[in-house]
Amino acid sequence: MSRRLVVLTDRHQVRAGRSLRDVLGAAADAGLRIVLLRELDLPDDERAKIADHARTCGMEVLAAHRPVPGGAGVHLPAAAPAPEIPTRWGRSCHSRADAVAAAGDGAWWATLSPYAETESKPGYGPPLAADDFAALPLPVYALGGITVDNAAAARAAGAYGVAVMGAVMRASDPADVVAALLSAVRS
Repeated sequence: MSRRLVVLTDRHQVRAGRSLRDVLGAAADAGLRIVLLRELDLPDDERAKIADHARTCGMEVLAAHRPVPGGAGVHLPAAAPAPEIPTRWGRSCHSRADAVAAAGDGAWWATLSPYAETESKPGYGPPLAADDFAALPLPVYALGGITVDNAAAARAAGAYGVAVMGAVMRASDPADVVAALLSAVRS
């Protein structure tokens, strides 16, 4: 099971005629094992239903900003403090210093972004330098503009793995994209 790929959800980017559940099922069938559930505009009970579906597909569910029942951890925004209750948690980071600070605060992982220009958040900011991903004190997932074409380069730059949203959510065949990403990030 590869832990080098995390897919972030965004049902608003899913192609017409398909649901987020369809995308998650296809991604799981292709070998995805970790999903980061966003859907922050949904009430907690709706997020919990999506998380339940992902788990029935065989995926570990990390939840953005606030936990979901049965979730494997929570992924916090950049400025959020460490959780007061013991849990596996990660943090969104936007610089090497942010990732080092997250490790010092006890984070288990971090996303570091943007790796490249991104369609999901155009104009978000200039991509980080490749060496920002090297030799960090916790597993860091390169996020932002990750595609099949640059995922291996992100790993070669030092990222533990890659985190992807748009490339999978917008894909005409999410399973093909997930399979190609998994192949690209194998160590």
